[in-house]
Amino acid sequence: MEDTDKKDHGEYSGVIKGGLRPSMKLVVMGIVNNKPKSMEVVVSSFPQQEEPEGDVGLQLKVNFPDKAVQRNARLAGKWGPSENTLSYFPFTAGESFKMEIVCEHQQFRILVDGQPQFSFTHRLMPLASLTALRVAGDLQLTKVA
Repeated sequence: MEDTDKKDHGEYSGVIKGGLRPSMKLVVMGIVNNKPKSMEVVVSSFPQQEEPEGDVGLQLKVNFPDKAVQRNARLAGKWGPSENTLSYFPFTAGESFKMEIVCEHQQFRILVDGQPQFSFTHRLMPLASLTALRVAGDLQLTKVA
């Protein structure tokens, strides 16, 4: 990430220099708020906030009341089918976490606290077009790398 990246307590917006490529890893560390509702991690083509027609390579929407993590992608302004399968909900109110998004040739692999959670097959190519990372929600960020 670059020095121009902006990090607030519960929100981060930054540039992925040169775009994503296989073997890259994005790390998000933080502490979940005591009464959380949601959290979102977005890897996209536009660094602007929610550009209506911007491509999104990976959107992770964490819903704390439902104990769900929805994954999706947006291509040419259209969202695809969301994926929701989860073996267990890895986040706890008031607790710290470390999320790793590993970019592989065919998919993203997401780990939380070192435990594999799920994968998400790439729907958007080329990967290098994914140049922005945004994190927002009911959390206090401690590190984004």
